[in-house]
Amino acid sequence: MLVSVTVENWMSFRQPATLSMIATRERQHSSRIPRVDRYNLRILPIATIYGGNASGKTNLCKAVNFAKLLIVRGTQPGAPIPVDPFRLDAKAVKSPSRFAFEILVDETVFRFSFAVTRKAVVEESLVRIAPSSEQVLYLRKEGKIHFHPSLKKKDFLQFAFQGTRDNQLFLTNSVSQKVDEFKGIYDWFDSLEFVAPDTRFELFGLFLDEADPKYGMMNEVLQRLDTGITRLGSQEIPIDSFRIPEPVKAKMQADLKDGTSLILSSSDPNEEQVVLSLDNGRMVAKRLITYHTASDQSDVRFDLRRESDGTRRVISLLPAFLDLSENKSNSVYIIDEIDRSLHTLLTRQLIEMFLSRCSAESRAQLVMTTHDVLLMDQELLRRDEMWVTERNNGASDLYSFSEFKDVRYDKDVRKSYLQGRLGGIPRILLEGIRC
Repeated sequence: MLVSVTVENWMSFRQPATLSMIATRERQHSSRIPRVDRYNLRILPIATIYGGNASGKTNLCKAVNFAKLLIVRGTQPGAPIPVDPFRLDAKAVKSPSRFAFEILVDETVFRFSFAVTRKAVVEESLVRIAPSSEQVLYLRKEGKIHFHPSLKKKDFLQFAFQGTRDNQLFLTNSVSQKVDEFKGIYDWFDSLEFVAPDTRFELFGLFLDEADPKYGMMNEVLQRLDTGITRLGSQEIPIDSFRIPEPVKAKMQADLKDGTSLILSSSDPNEEQVVLSLDNGRMVAKRLITYHTASDQSDVRFDLRRESDGTRRVISLLPAFLDLSENKSNSVYIIDEIDRSLHTLLTRQLIEMFLSRCSAESRAQLVMTTHDVLLMDQELLRRDEMWVTERNNGASDLYSFSEFKDVRYDKDVRKSYLQGRLGGIPRILLEGIRC
């Protein structure tokens, strides 16, 4: 689970901004708040971020995704780190961008933080947090690294650090060198899912398998959401019909394993998406199709591009919500603009489906951005689950509704927000504009 994330000097965030998933003392919806008894801690299952256009919502999501990619994929030798510091301050442009995550891994809280410029990793540390103490497992600074005495094989760890490039995180290199002590942290970031507004069907590879239990669940939910779709299906396409160079095709086949899939997608959202998978060692290409019921009760097949943009968005999001709603799920999803192309009642239904499965024992989480103020409802969300980004002098701030003392549990927060009392709305200057 994500406990908190802090970003500094990243895109529009000049000063440190922290999204905390630690629940406040309020009692509303308390039965669905996960508990970590070891720390006497309650961690929120959901955070919803509001704010005007260009206020920083997407930039926060991009910060999390940047950290994930830097950890999981790493960098190439000699390549610049694709960091994007605050550009409206000459001093900030030359300063490191900083990221800090507190995460729950196997019921233990860790703090992983790093600071980077385009040229190098300036600082990096991993801290194991106990209920009453903290252990700095390693601290990297000024080209050196120090390990906690409790770590085994410190000589090998030093050797692994010597092979860590300046533009590479030690966490990334240590896992590639099979250092098991830190693999749980790496795996947490590897499993973190980021869904962008224009993401198309990146998650549904296994849902083309009619033997998978999620396939039936997907069809059931699609019918309940009034999409007009009776069921999903797939159609195999000859792999030779794609003009894929042989070296690229060989690499694709090497990357594929049983139970995994790759997506061939076009930059055009209206083009079909093709899923590559392995069938007894043979690479198979399939495209997703939908079935609707005709007036004579027969099935009529549709290409996916014939479906509305909203329906395609639902199909893109459903695998995430089915994953989040599974028993014992520990998935964490970051969904930017969850309401894109969706009716507000449909968006709310997806959120309610997830929250209905949350409890003191659950470990799944959803962080999302939205402009849909109809979701700003204390019957659905707690005050500490509603956040706002606001831009001041070009820099973004981030704060929770729980920080406002006059926001009571029975208050119409939507009305107060739209009236500008809680910030996070666009400052529209109409004077002098003629229509």
